[in-house]
Amino acid sequence: MRIGIVSDLHRRLPAFVEEAFEGCDHIICAGDTEDERLLWHLQTIALVTNVRGNNDWSIDAPFAVTTTLAGTTFFVVHRPEDIGIPDENVDVIVHGHTHTPRDETINGVRYLNPGSPTYPRRSNPSCLVIEAENGTIGSLRFVEGTR
Repeated sequence: MRIGIVSDLHRRLPAFVEEAFEGCDHIICAGDTEDERLLWHLQTIALVTNVRGNNDWSIDAPFAVTTTLAGTTFFVVHRPEDIGIPDENVDVIVHGHTHTPRDETINGVRYLNPGSPTYPRRSNPSCLVIEAENGTIGSLRFVEGTR
């Protein structure tokens, strides 16, 4: 299963994100879209799981969500400080907010942040595409745009 991961769009959906997500089976959005129409547009590409970011005042979405895709359990929040102690069944934690890409494993849990495709910090604009199958992540690729 191909999964696109994005966060911190801040009212814009750059073309490189749409291109990266072509052929995705699912999209995870870790908040701060600031415009519900962007979520509607992402849903024309694939089914979307999203959470509310600290700037999503008008978006009706949960602050945290757990979903299982291709046997892999994802816990999604916007801010890393809202993660808390991961449930023992969680395989991957997805967050945004820092606008900085992250791929780190701590105590057997993988932490992913796709960065930001619109306002990156200490990196190029980015999103993330992963392949998940039978409870594992087979490949992971940060897709970068240009400044």
